[in-house]
Amino acid sequence: MTAWLTGVRLRALLALALLLSASVLAEATKPTKHLADLHPKVDLEQIFPASFNGWQQDPNRPVTIVSPDQAELLKLLYAQTVSRTYIGPQGERIMLSVAYGGDQSEATRAHRPDVCYPVQGFQILANDDASLRVGQGELSVRHMFAKLGQRHEPVTFWFVVGEYVATTSPQQKYAELRYSMRGLIPDGLLMRVSSIDLDPEAGYRLQTRFINDLYAAMRPEDRTLAFGSAVSGR
Repeated sequence: MTAWLTGVRLRALLALALLLSASVLAEATKPTKHLADLHPKVDLEQIFPASFNGWQQDPNRPVTIVSPDQAELLKLLYAQTVSRTYIGPQGERIMLSVAYGGDQSEATRAHRPDVCYPVQGFQILANDDASLRVGQGELSVRHMFAKLGQRHEPVTFWFVVGEYVATTSPQQKYAELRYSMRGLIPDGLLMRVSSIDLDPEAGYRLQTRFINDLYAAMRPEDRTLAFGSAVSGR
């Protein structure tokens, strides 16, 4: 009996030692260098033009769908945000919301529209994967159709973690892991393009045109931040 107890204690001590070693190793290899420090400082107001290819920013109609508590959360999660309404050549209206954070670790991972919209009272009628032809390749996005009272809002959104586009939480985590293995903490950006339209497919077509016009108007060195390296060709 004594020998059996001694064996149990030894196994318990060994297991504890292994756990402590793993914890120490994880802490020692935890990334500490920020990817954002390795490239020029991000300025969203400068990166996203106020007018391009017939689109003009409407200074009197900012995007205002975020409730006060959500606005405070965005301030905590992101270093910079831009929210604009653009008017197109035929009077079309597009809402653009961009949020950038220099640290895409667990604590500040991008706030998903398909999570924050329901918090604000929206009903999500559809939320599907989609792919758009943009720049030099295919851009993976989510198409979400949201409803609040009489307001019907088709939404196109995606995330960029470092240089990788992600549309799901597992994809975001995988992109973060790829940088973690290089000792880096990636920055990240949320792109959300939306419009008011009872017909979601018509809304997505308009948004795709806007996204391509925006891509073409951006400086080549800024495109990776908003569209990822696969699309920008960098």
